[in-house]
Amino acid sequence: MLRYVARRLGLGVLTVFGVSVVVFLIMRILPGDPLVAVLGSDGMQRLTEEQRTAYLTDLGLNAPLYQQYLGWMGDILRGDFGRSFFRSESVADMILRRGPLTAQIAALSVLLSWVVGIPVAIVSALRPNSVADGAVRFLSIFFLAVPGFWLGMLIVLGLLFAFGYRAPLTGADLLGDPWTTLQMILGPAIVLGLGQAAYIARMARSSLLEVIREDYVRTARAKGVNARAVIRLHALPNALLPVITLSGILLGFVLAGSIPVERAFGAPGLGQAMFQAVSERDVFVMQNLVFLYAVVFVVLNIVVDILIAWLDPRIRYA
Repeated sequence: MLRYVARRLGLGVLTVFGVSVVVFLIMRILPGDPLVAVLGSDGMQRLTEEQRTAYLTDLGLNAPLYQQYLGWMGDILRGDFGRSFFRSESVADMILRRGPLTAQIAALSVLLSWVVGIPVAIVSALRPNSVADGAVRFLSIFFLAVPGFWLGMLIVLGLLFAFGYRAPLTGADLLGDPWTTLQMILGPAIVLGLGQAAYIARMARSSLLEVIREDYVRTARAKGVNARAVIRLHALPNALLPVITLSGILLGFVLAGSIPVERAFGAPGLGQAMFQAVSERDVFVMQNLVFLYAVVFVVLNIVVDILIAWLDPRIRYA
């Protein structure tokens, strides 16, 4: 087990290194001049070549690429994520201020996906080709196809025009003001959770259909074990293993999916910060947030792999 964990951690470090190189190079080959984003086209026209060089040197964008990359990695290891072109706060402060809200949205969306997806999958798997099964499959495909930001805008407009309600737009502490925080995160979490629930329901249904045909399930039924107990104690625990793997992957995708959804709901999380950075071409904010998303995604996959290896004794670590 320890060798398996060490191997997964080593591969994770290599993956993060590869991601950092790709992110750094993409940020450098994006079209446009970062000084235009900072000074505007009129300001750029008034700059002399010496002033332009001084600005680029001050931003660290005039050095060779390998020096820029090594400097960036050194800053990351020291916890220095740079500063925004347009705001006084550092990127690290932005992450600490906005990150908890996005994390709460992601966690609640995963919880909702299990609360909705697993019971639906059980009903569908126990009654295959029934009306309930057909409805579940239709709704699963529907929520897979519907864009999250579009559904989010419908919810926002529906609440606004029907009830005159709009969620608060300022951040709040979960422990200090849980009701305000819940109002902010509930809408994005429902939209993201429904999309995840569609994946969870389809995966759990397929897995459960395979498991209930296994010999040990038939044996339990032949011994007279209650049907609900057979599903709860024998079939469902084994059927949920691939669902756990899928949930880890989906949790990583929630970070990217939260960008348009947070924008639709006006939630001041990291998704909103990323949208603003892309709109303003704030290079350092984009670079560090994309890298942070990638690191979180890699860490989640490592944690899920280790969890599955611990839960499933059939896995071999050779």
